[in-house]
Amino acid sequence: MAKNKTSGGGGGGKVEGSSKISFKAKPKKKTAGPPSEPPPAPRLRAHYEAVARPALIEKFQHKGPMSVPRLTKIVVSMGIGDANENPRKLEALVDDLETITGQRPAVTKARVSIANFKLREGMAVGCRVTLRGARMWEFFDRLVTAVIPRLRDFRGLSSKSFDGRGNYAMGLPDQICFPEVKADRVEFYNGMNLVMCTTARSDEEARELLRLLGLPFVNLPVQVLGGAKE
Repeated sequence: MAKNKTSGGGGGGKVEGSSKISFKAKPKKKTAGPPSEPPPAPRLRAHYEAVARPALIEKFQHKGPMSVPRLTKIVVSMGIGDANENPRKLEALVDDLETITGQRPAVTKARVSIANFKLREGMAVGCRVTLRGARMWEFFDRLVTAVIPRLRDFRGLSSKSFDGRGNYAMGLPDQICFPEVKADRVEFYNGMNLVMCTTARSDEEARELLRLLGLPFVNLPVQVLGGAKE
């Protein structure tokens, strides 16, 4: 049996006939398929089904469950006047809005040309996100529990900002009121508009629906979340 010969006299010599050892890590294979566990149901949706909907049926005497008003979508938009002159600002605000909503915004463009505002048709004027389903409920939950209490000198939302068709509009001063956005990393501050669309037939029903979901209106009792029955 042949013995391996060493080159050199010290212990640090190379061993002849020994195989090379590779320390390179092998990449893991990607496993396709659905997630192992389904995501948890939104807390605010459970609150609506357990608390808000029965209260609306009792107060407005709805005959069927489909006639009870519900939240359908939330539109979050930013108007950026100098978006065409400062594309870096537009890109930064689009990234901030994506961080806040968890959905990539669509860039809105001008539909008509206005000479007084130096605006031409097709120019970028802002960005917009439309939230539905689970993302809508999660965003509304964070808005009520984490964002509105952080507003400075907040004394309640106006109960008159309805359009007569059950839709409510409100504004926020800037994007740093959301805890997901780090204030020390923000380069451009910009306000945003929120529109909450419901199926209510009147402003009174829409106001009661949003109040029961936790939106704090002026001179109206505030509904505390977390009272949903399991």
